Amino acid sequence: MELFTSISEKPLLILNSRQAFENTSTNVAASQMRNALNNLSDTVRDPQEKKRFESEMDNFFALFRRYLNDKAKGNEIDWAKIAPPAPEQVIAYETLPNSDAVEFLNKLAVVKLNGGLGTSMGCVGPKSVIEVRDGMSFLDLSVRQIEFLNRTYDVNVPFVLMNSFNTDNDTAAIIKKYEGHNIDILTFNQSRYPRILKDSMLPAPKSYDSQLSDWYPPGHGDVFESMYNSGILEQLLERGIEIIFLSNADNLGAVVDLKILQHMVETRAEYIMELTDKTKADVKGGTIIDYEGRARLLEIAQVPKAYVNEFKSIKKFKYFNTNNIWMNLRAIQRVVEQNELALEIIPNEKSIPADKKGEADIGIVQLETAVGAAIKHFKNAHGVNVPRKRFLPVKTCSDLMLVKSDLYTLKHGQLVIDPSRFGPAPLIKLGADFKKVSQFQKRIPSIPKILELDHLTITGNVNLARGVTLKG
Repeated sequence: MELFTSISEKPLLILNSRQAFENTSTNVAASQMRNALNNLSDTVRDPQEKKRFESEMDNFFALFRRYLNDKAKGNEIDWAKIAPPAPEQVIAYETLPNSDAVEFLNKLAVVKLNGGLGTSMGCVGPKSVIEVRDGMSFLDLSVRQIEFLNRTYDVNVPFVLMNSFNTDNDTAAIIKKYEGHNIDILTFNQSRYPRILKDSMLPAPKSYDSQLSDWYPPGHGDVFESMYNSGILEQLLERGIEIIFLSNADNLGAVVDLKILQHMVETRAEYIMELTDKTKADVKGGTIIDYEGRARLLEIAQVPKAYVNEFKSIKKFKYFNTNNIWMNLRAIQRVVEQNELALEIIPNEKSIPADKKGEADIGIVQLETAVGAAIKHFKNAHGVNVPRKRFLPVKTCSDLMLVKSDLYTLKHGQLVIDPSRFGPAPLIKLGADFKKVSQFQKRIPSIPKILELDHLTITGNVNLARGVTLKG
């Protein structure tokens, strides 16, 4: 009996000692990070800026601490609890009431995520200033859309930009050209968090004014705290704004939709995520799921390796998140003030160039969150399955070719697909020789006619002449 007891207790002792070791190492890493952040705060000279910076570092530390705890516990999503969304969790767009609920426009603000640079397309400065159509940038088109809305319905829908420290100065200069326009433009900055050195788990910057490459914007899940801390949330509430429509600056399909706005007000939903049908091109996109009776967002980074193919299945998970999100401002205020937000953390491992030549690059970790993950924190949160035309992102020059083509016409800042086009937009894949906008413009000086095109792949050293029509 004694022998049996001692054997059964042994694994328990091992488990407890391992747990104790993990708890100790987590606490040590957290303590060292806290000290390093305090030292960073001490390098801020201006008292007001120091207060703001300390608040930002507190938010970062809470994220870091959660990351350590998740790592120690091995927090992995329980695949057995994951199910496709229940019927009431995704509403078909076609079933929404079809009326122009103009009175609700006075309660609306449009928010664009404007933190990204155009570097992936070989451009300098904010991505939103890349010219996409008829000499106009993403920003120009958004301004046109809201101006038209304000003029048509005699309202004043404010246009809000969430910039990052990478885009703020350039954006401030660019938006001056809209000063005479019928539009109020407000801006705020998302947080500037310190990158974490992978080896030591300490912050990369040594002082408040360390080089830009030591810092990072922590993903669009930061919108809640940044909007609150910047005072923009309070400012909007004082104007009588109750709802925000948020989307990526590079999604040309994300325009204000009165049907969704009316649906949101009438159902008293605090959060609506626009979803669209998944195709084989979208299998890596985040999807809405039912998790223990609540709508949740599931990203591919959260999926255990054994289930990745199941996650990509178009049959099981039919929709993906467009990142067009409608949210109630009072609800945002509540979840921030009551400290309810616990968004899934996406660790993003990168490397930054070493200080001296010949030295190895420095491995770093960025802790990021996504705005879609917040769906679980809001009451009556659900998805609306929208037509594909509401998802028209421009991430590459292949996308740029599509939106510049004869397939679309421009109407009040909105791209409208040619009614004679049958079926979805064509699939265009341009090779590495078309990666940068400058290469694309040089190789394709005149966009070919593609109204009857289904699929196009171009690789290698290819130039297209003027007056080309592509079919099939």
